[in-house]
This record gives sequence, structure tokens and C-alpha cells, in this order.
Amino acid sequence: MSEETLDTFTPEQIEAARKIFAGPVSFLKSAPELKHLPDPVVPEVAVAGRSNVGKSSLLNALTNRNGLARTSNTPGRTQELNFFDVGEPLRFRLVDMPGYGFAKAPKDLLRKWRYLVNDFLRGRQALKRAIVLIDSRHGIKDVDREILDMLDTAAVSYRIVLTKTDKIKATELAQVRAQTEAEARKRPAAHPDIIATSSEKGMGLPELRAAVFEAVS
Repeated sequence: MSEETLDTFTPEQIEAARKIFAGPVSFLKSAPELKHLPDPVVPEVAVAGRSNVGKSSLLNALTNRNGLARTSNTPGRTQELNFFDVGEPLRFRLVDMPGYGFAKAPKDLLRKWRYLVNDFLRGRQALKRAIVLIDSRHGIKDVDREILDMLDTAAVSYRIVLTKTDKIKATELAQVRAQTEAEARKRPAAHPDIIATSSEKGMGLPELRAAVFEAVS
């Protein structure tokens, strides 16, 4: 394995995950409140990240679909839990969580976000893992630690995934990766291995698909 993909996924796991994501993936529904959640009939993996971390781009790249997740130039636009069905027959669901950390959001919107996310994380039996996206150019910020704390408290296992790794030098990436792994190892619910990705270049996507598929298998 290269330095950028330290995870030890087998070729069989990589291929199985590739096949799943190459099959049907479709938008199911948006849930602005918990009462609108779909029935928890299959395992779910949630994807969280700060506004502008590249979450929509990564979801689109992960599923090989340009327009699956809505990309927006306005941070914080998505304030709902968006559910996507993966597989035919249905195998699992991806949950696109509302972005956090946008600077100019009204306080009541921030409060609503906190309640929605916190209650979802604590009470969703079908949720098998969360993927937390961190911009490799900035590393883990305090606003990211807030969601990591929520996941630790809710005892939801999660992986930290670095995004936009094509935007920084290899030496900088190695440093950010080492710092991120050091923090992950101190957190009770975090997976110790970090996956470094680039939506534009496709780096780390096979490993991320395998990590998602492993969580729901």
C-alpha cells in the first residue's frame, strides 16, 4: 500500500465495494425533522463535514454520479438529512448530513442543526458508522471537534476522511495526516486509520467505498 492508503483492504473488498457503487444509487428523501426519517430497514452510513469541505463533490465521486448530491456555492444551504438508497435490491443507505460551521447562519438555524444531528446520532439504530470529512488544507478545527465530540458521546463509530488532497503538497499532506491520526487515536469512537481522498483526482475513493461497504456488511 502507498503512504496515502494505509488501510489494509483486500483486492476482493475493493472490487466488491466498486460493484455495489457501480449499481443503482438513488435519492430517497430529505428529512428536515426526525419525524420525516425513513423506516430503518437497512444499515446506514452518515457523511458529515464542515461547509465547503467538498462533501457533495465527494458523494458524487463516490457514487460515480455527477448530480446525486447537490453542490452549492452557498455554504450551509443543506439543512436536512438527505437519504440515498444504494443497491438493487436495497443494500444500505447513505445519509448526507447538513453541513456545519458556516459563519453567518442565524442562531436559531444553528440550534435546529444541533438538535436534528444530535438526536439522529443518538437515536438511530440503523446507523452503523459516520464518515467525517476534514479539509486537508486546514486539518481538524474546533468546529470539527464539536461533531467528533457528539459522535464520541453518542458512541457512533466513525472514520475521519481527508478531502481535497490534490490541493496541497505531499509533505503537507503527510503532516496533516499524522496530526489527524494522532487525534483520532485519542478518541473513543474514531477508527484509527485515516483515508486521504481527492474528488477531482479519484485518490482514495476505492478505499473509501470499501470502508463504507465494510461498515454495513
